[in-house]
Amino acid sequence: MMTKTLTKSNWINTELATGDLKDEITKLKSQEGGGDIIVYGGASFDSSLIKENLIDELYLFINPIAIGNGKTIFKDLKEIHKFTLIESIMFDSGIVLLHYEVKRN
Repeated sequence: MMTKTLTKSNWINTELATGDLKDEITKLKSQEGGGDIIVYGGASFDSSLIKENLIDELYLFINPIAIGNGKTIFKDLKEIHKFTLIESIMFDSGIVLLHYEVKRN
């Protein structure tokens, strides 16, 4: 778990990662069984991963409910990041899943 505030975790089988984001993700991926990593994160965490080019694929769930405000995962990005749409799925609820792959230069 990446954290800037916690000093210990009460969850079983959880290690806190408190260092540089890119270093911590690289360390995780190099461990045995550390290939793909799935992240369910908040907007600022997701934005940090995109900014550091640590994302290969992106799954966005678009929920057709207006809540007045919210956080965007793209707000803090300072450069252009391009994505290729791989798949889109519309559910009966109106939610749409967009599956993107990151375009590398």
